[in-house]
Amino acid sequence: MFHPPCSTANERTSIDFPRPKSRVAMSADPAKMSRRVFVSSTAAALAAAPALAPASDTKPRRIGVIGHTGQGNFGHGIDTVWLELPETKIVGVADANSQGREQAKQRLGCERAFSDYREMIQQVQPEIVAVGPRYVDQHHAMIMAAIDGGAKGIYCEKPFCRTLQEADQIVAACQRSGTRLAIAHRNRYHPALPVTQAAIKQGAIGKVLEIRCRGKEDTRGGGQDLWVLGTHLFNLAAYFAGTPTACSATYYAGDHPATVADVLPGSEGIGPIAGNRLHARYDTQSGTPIFFDSIRGAGVAKAGFGIQIVGTEGVIDLRMDTEPLVHLLRGNPFQPTAIPRRWVNISSAGIGKPEPIPDIKRLVSKHILPARDLIASIDQARQPLCSDTDGRVTLEMVHATFASHVQQGQRVSLPLVTRTHPFDGWNNSR
Repeated sequence: MFHPPCSTANERTSIDFPRPKSRVAMSADPAKMSRRVFVSSTAAALAAAPALAPASDTKPRRIGVIGHTGQGNFGHGIDTVWLELPETKIVGVADANSQGREQAKQRLGCERAFSDYREMIQQVQPEIVAVGPRYVDQHHAMIMAAIDGGAKGIYCEKPFCRTLQEADQIVAACQRSGTRLAIAHRNRYHPALPVTQAAIKQGAIGKVLEIRCRGKEDTRGGGQDLWVLGTHLFNLAAYFAGTPTACSATYYAGDHPATVADVLPGSEGIGPIAGNRLHARYDTQSGTPIFFDSIRGAGVAKAGFGIQIVGTEGVIDLRMDTEPLVHLLRGNPFQPTAIPRRWVNISSAGIGKPEPIPDIKRLVSKHILPARDLIASIDQARQPLCSDTDGRVTLEMVHATFASHVQQGQRVSLPLVTRTHPFDGWNNSR
């Protein structure tokens, strides 16, 4: 992967790549290319505009917050985002931990606190339920309780849930009830994404060859990195490449393919994982392959984690949770050159344009845009930008790596036939 330097400047000096030759897909005048992409993508970018401002209703939306101190707590701000929105009011909070529950009351300014989230939902009848714990093994029960309790919307910390069986049940329940479920993959709600997608379609990087994903590759390298951080990347990769249709993957424990003896319980309730290194490849609807690689201890802290969309005439890089989120490097990435190349940002206004939305980093990182998109999806009877079905696609990508590894790295088709964890059957075959 070609990592851009860590900088927030609109243009960034980087490694030397060649200047693209004159082709129909790439204008000889970058300014003309930027203007063309800006004009063509304005309508797409404005689709996110309702999320930039409060809903017009004067009556605040009733919010119920679920957390579990010591078992994933309240996630990464899944509880406090509602304090940022004048159109919402937290009317109840639930935490099975008494100390955490008292702290949540004070933090959220909420008088009604419960040890049982089911009781909270029944008593305060929130319109929207925030499912905060990072521990994924609690999500299914909490989401189903919110749906059964009549919630119109649910905002859920990632990862979505443990198994495809759980995801299927949630998707079916949401379809029956009309509940809108949004998942907290924050970068999916960034207004620069539709602009970037339009730029790719207009040939900003020529013919798209592949999408490369790497996690943080810290102590969580391999399966843990896949679950906790890779799901962010899969959500974006599928947005650009389309739904994955097949996967081949291999886990390694040290220098050998992981065996049943290497299976261990992952942290944060994710279930069984194995090894400290993973290499996976996905086929997609568009024909663009997606690659995910994670090696424990191989990450570079300053680079963070992200995806790169590689084309014949350039690279688009997305570093997660940074601003600007998206950068473009023009030139064939496989041809060395002595000519310096520059990374240019892609904002919601277009290629090389300053970001016109004030405080965009806070709006994304503090879940403000995702929360407002969820509210808009309820009012407009549409799916959120990152919905339950999107979460299921991401989960298919996670479980596909286990399914392929169990079959010695063979290609497995998606969606998977077996909806339980693939390692369960593997363990039983000892």
